[in-house]
Amino acid sequence: MLLELAHSLRNVDPDRPAVLGSISRTALADLADGYALALHHSGLSTGDTLGVAVRPGPRALAVMLAAHRLGLRVAVFDPGAGPDVLRARLALAAPVLVVADAAAQAVAGWARPLARRAGLALPSLRAIAPVVTVGRRLPGCAPVLPPRDGTPPAPFDGDGDALVIFTSGTTSAPRAVVHTRASVSAGTAAVASLVRPARGAPVIGGTLFVLVPALASGAPVALPARSPRRLARQLAAVRPQATYLTPPQLRAALAAGARFTGSVYSGSAPVSAPLLGRVVAAGAAQAYGVYALTEFFPAAVVSSVDKGSYVGDGDLVGAPLPDVSATVDAGGQLRLAGPQSADRYLGSPPLAHVDTGDAAFVDNGRIVLAGRVKDMILRGAENVYPGLYEPALHVPGVDLAVLVGIPAGDGDERLVAVVQPRPGLPARAVRAALTEPLRRMGSARPDAIVLAEVPLSGRSRKPDRAAAAALAARCIGGAS
Repeated sequence: MLLELAHSLRNVDPDRPAVLGSISRTALADLADGYALALHHSGLSTGDTLGVAVRPGPRALAVMLAAHRLGLRVAVFDPGAGPDVLRARLALAAPVLVVADAAAQAVAGWARPLARRAGLALPSLRAIAPVVTVGRRLPGCAPVLPPRDGTPPAPFDGDGDALVIFTSGTTSAPRAVVHTRASVSAGTAAVASLVRPARGAPVIGGTLFVLVPALASGAPVALPARSPRRLARQLAAVRPQATYLTPPQLRAALAAGARFTGSVYSGSAPVSAPLLGRVVAAGAAQAYGVYALTEFFPAAVVSSVDKGSYVGDGDLVGAPLPDVSATVDAGGQLRLAGPQSADRYLGSPPLAHVDTGDAAFVDNGRIVLAGRVKDMILRGAENVYPGLYEPALHVPGVDLAVLVGIPAGDGDERLVAVVQPRPGLPARAVRAALTEPLRRMGSARPDAIVLAEVPLSGRSRKPDRAAAAALAARCIGGAS
């Protein structure tokens, strides 16, 4: 689909915006071709690894399109990961060249204090691979890679590695997901079939799998504003046909008074039925939860109506998308297979399927999650999977809720619910709303409830269970 996008940018409404308020479709195509020619003249060829540390936006997208045209493998680096983690990731991916913007480098002169304040750490880049700057160059940055004029090489039309995305691991053993050109194409095509973006109507979203289908269809895109208030204003001004935001972004936007239009999609972290219902109440025509992993994007989708009407245990995430196989192994873990699956973890053999790490079961052809396998809590002689019960705690007035285990001092664990009320709601009202859901939990009823903001972590802002457990341990004396 990236090759389709390159063709579409020049042939479908070429003078209209590609990224609202930033760049036209023709200008984005020219920028991508200029970078393709520049990278080719830098000596890169099909199969080489290009490191990318560029903030999301038109320039990052142009670099990705250029790399795809040349058949390069792109390794995405997060400059905020810390110097030790970053160094290990660079060593594993072994890029021939790294392209980085000035904000990611900030390595010399007056920019060094700015880099420390922003949590950036890329001075070690040059020790591992040559570095070039894309965009504006600031003091201390590597030389600029200017887009070149001329005709870029013919597009590479084969398969091979396309993306390396780091997910976890330690500094001694970083873990990275490898997607091929085929799996990226299948993932973006699946999103296109799901969203069906209409030509000319804006889409708000920030991920590659959202931007590519929208632009290929002729829809302009807007990157979500970071500030909740600005995001609310952006939604009102743009009136998008489709919006993709994470659950924390949705909650913050709703708290800022946002109104929605068209279809709204949310994923990358648990999406509750009440949250989707609030989005519909705030104007969205439809709202959907998308189940996806870095290794598999997307896998399943569920509407606000179906999720809201589900009365069983666990978290309904919907039926697998076409050509997606969902099975449960002997240990209760969900396995996925399909064309949008990652090929492998970097340095490991190809994957026959993706072990999701999610405990799950299949109910009438629909996937129902029961929590992370590793998050299982042992209380007495009972195994408690938090994901089976957490959805029931997301009653009106609750923004987020997690179940965590706290050491009881005798080798057992106490089960604690950390519940984040909607801002301004009295604690008494929240506890009253939880009475019936807690009763229905039976033997899995928590020993204590802590009303507090649930800690989040990672780029997708998922609940940080370790931090939530530590918070619960500190508060447990006064909880009831």
